[in-house]
Amino acid sequence: MNSINTNDSKSGNRPIILSGIQPTGGLHIGNLFGAIKNWVAMQDEYQCYFTIVDLHSITVRQIPAELRKSSLDLAAMLIACGIDTDKSVLFVQSHVPEHAQLAWVLNCYTGMGELSRMTQFKDKSAEHYENVNAGLFTYPVLMASDILLYQADLVPVGEDQKQHLELTRDIAQRFNHNYSDTFKIPEPYIPKTGARIMSLQEPTKKMSKSDGNSKATIFLTDSDEEIKNKIKRAVTDSGELLTEEDYVEFLADEKLPYNFSQKRPGLANLITLYQVSTNIGLEGIVEKISGIGFGDIKSIVAEAMAEHLNPIRTRYNEIRKDENKLKEILSAGAEKAQAVAFKTLRKVYKKVGFYSL
Repeated sequence: MNSINTNDSKSGNRPIILSGIQPTGGLHIGNLFGAIKNWVAMQDEYQCYFTIVDLHSITVRQIPAELRKSSLDLAAMLIACGIDTDKSVLFVQSHVPEHAQLAWVLNCYTGMGELSRMTQFKDKSAEHYENVNAGLFTYPVLMASDILLYQADLVPVGEDQKQHLELTRDIAQRFNHNYSDTFKIPEPYIPKTGARIMSLQEPTKKMSKSDGNSKATIFLTDSDEEIKNKIKRAVTDSGELLTEEDYVEFLADEKLPYNFSQKRPGLANLITLYQVSTNIGLEGIVEKISGIGFGDIKSIVAEAMAEHLNPIRTRYNEIRKDENKLKEILSAGAEKAQAVAFKTLRKVYKKVGFYSL
């Protein structure tokens, strides 16, 4: 079944992209340089819907007051990082009831066997074995609802979500086959490779908000002093700083060479942090750090990272302080999102045979 083309080039509309992010935990520099920078860059080329997926987050027990606060925190930080609500639609998932309404219909067109094969369900069940709930099992159907409501052309996905997008496509094709074209069949969007930011304490592992070691992760709300202290305490490698072979590996490409990051993960991570903070090419970085010790390298990187994040944090604090204005922005976003979502849901309800008032 071909995807319905309600957004073709003749209409003059931009392709639609939908991205969701959970409001649990704070955003860190891995989120910024690995994903959010790409989101910001998309806004001129695509019609972007950015949703704070609080419905998804309650598959794990949350403290209600903290969830409400973290949803507002996340919205303020996304705007501070460059999400432009004049160009894109930013909203909270639970503010658009059509997400849950469509999810119920799609649950009835999704097989138990399909859901039981989802590897993320198996992983999350093992991690949260004390609370393996039905919401965790049907999580991918709610994700399908998120995507299909907006007739998304493209969905940015990481490795952990590819299987869910495939299920979304299967559900949409099944529904279209049964009832005629209703949903656009979304394609995966592979953005430009974002920087892979590693843990400051275990540089062979990705930086994570859930890391038990507070020194391992730089959050976007960290103060300049906290940023500098974390980088200055970063784990580094033993051995010479830069050999002639390292120069060759560095300068062979504008990307940090994979084999070097495997051989010298601590140094490679520091160089990545410096590169994303300054946009200086590798040749310039090599020239700057050649012949100096790890302590001096860390100081240079720490200053650059603190300088880069300071304006974002300052902007975030300004936005977050005016909570009424922030709520107005999210309310306007939900209104725009619901106008689109309602059209899709109305079409679905009619096709499955629901009587409308």
